[in-house]
Amino acid sequence: MRDGFVIEALFQPGRANLTYSHLDRMIVGGVVPAADRLVIDRIAETGTQRFLDRREAAIINIGGSGTVSVGDKDHVLGFQEALYVGMGGGALGFASDDANAPALFYVLSAPAHRSCPTVHITRDMAKKLSLGSAEESNARTINQYVHPDVCESCQLLVGLTMFEPGSVWNTMPAHVHDRRMEVYLYFGMQEATRIFHFMGEPGETRHVVLKNHEAVLSPGWSIHSGAGTGRYAFIWAMAGDNMSFTDMDKVPMEALR
Repeated sequence: MRDGFVIEALFQPGRANLTYSHLDRMIVGGVVPAADRLVIDRIAETGTQRFLDRREAAIINIGGSGTVSVGDKDHVLGFQEALYVGMGGGALGFASDDANAPALFYVLSAPAHRSCPTVHITRDMAKKLSLGSAEESNARTINQYVHPDVCESCQLLVGLTMFEPGSVWNTMPAHVHDRRMEVYLYFGMQEATRIFHFMGEPGETRHVVLKNHEAVLSPGWSIHSGAGTGRYAFIWAMAGDNMSFTDMDKVPMEALR
């Protein structure tokens, strides 16, 4: 299961590290520029002249301040700020303001059929949903960054979920959405904190144990839920047939095995 769905060692200093998934052709990456600027331009796996010729991308910074260049335009991203880049945007360049406190750029990319405007998105601009409760240990705020109510995209949906103190469960009660895949990146964790992430068909679930800065892919038929041993946040991203955040098939608790 780890070989097929977990992405480890995503953020490596001085490297752009990309994983190509056949789940809706999602590309998941971590870019950590140190002293030198890093560039993503041509990726052999896409079979195109340039990375974004037939793709869109979303980039969220979860590290120190840094700059993302799209073509010849620079965008400064602070902590938890995002950049949506439309199809045909050109080469992507990445730089950190301080090599000793580098930016950690989380990159998500899916195929696109039209070009949408490039948009710099702060957490204040994100659409916010408050869900759960302290009694259920799942009080959380969903910050929807790449969402039809915030910016245009072809199929990418991206957001960041944060928890109230004492709440540890995400996406429980569980659901599936066969129309879309999803990928989670867990971050903001102490070194010893672990996430017990549950996946699989509702009647035959399994779990994987994840640490800080590890990502996990979720096929459309799989639940995706987790509980942490301490504080954490996670970035979720989806791609597939529609862009309706609420289009999901809820799983009754009695159906989980």
